[in-house]
Amino acid sequence: MNTPAARRFSGDTLVIASHNTGKVREIAELLRPYAQHFRSAGELGLPEPEETGATFAANAELKARAIALLSGSVALADDSGLTVTALGGQPGIYSARWGGPARDFGLAMTRVNDELGANPDRSAAFICALSLAWPDGHCETVEGRVDGALVWPSRGDHGFGYDPIFVPTGFDQTFGELAPAVKHRLSHRADAFRKLVARCFE
Repeated sequence: MNTPAARRFSGDTLVIASHNTGKVREIAELLRPYAQHFRSAGELGLPEPEETGATFAANAELKARAIALLSGSVALADDSGLTVTALGGQPGIYSARWGGPARDFGLAMTRVNDELGANPDRSAAFICALSLAWPDGHCETVEGRVDGALVWPSRGDHGFGYDPIFVPTGFDQTFGELAPAVKHRLSHRADAFRKLVARCFE
């Protein structure tokens, strides 16, 4: 059975389905060669839909479809998070919620460390699902991953989220310490973007 061809992005404006300014900036930097203008859901005053999916991919599709419909433009959503082996994959899709109502990642990182306790298994991975949606509901979705290990206390002030406690495999600095250009090449989001660009933009 033939796999249907992916739908290609055309146009000059892409709406990023997020209110997270760090995430919006990172996505825009990664896709700058392929779109002239970027708008965010926050900038357009569009609400963030409730994330009711059971997987990163389901949540990314839910957000992308909602913002594409509301904005009338092609929308890109990301759902990403930290999965910790010794915690059975948690916090996973609840990564932001571990920071409480204010999404305080200092609090979230402390909770991860507290729940790990003295467990010697510090292996973890960042997962990123990206979904590109059109106003008619069509979606193209890919997933990226980067493996590594957790450290404590947190180190570095680059990046955002759990970056200051995550050391990617093959490195001795956290994502919070690595130069942004280096992180962009290594990250789960970069891995997902390479797949999405090959599928929908090149």
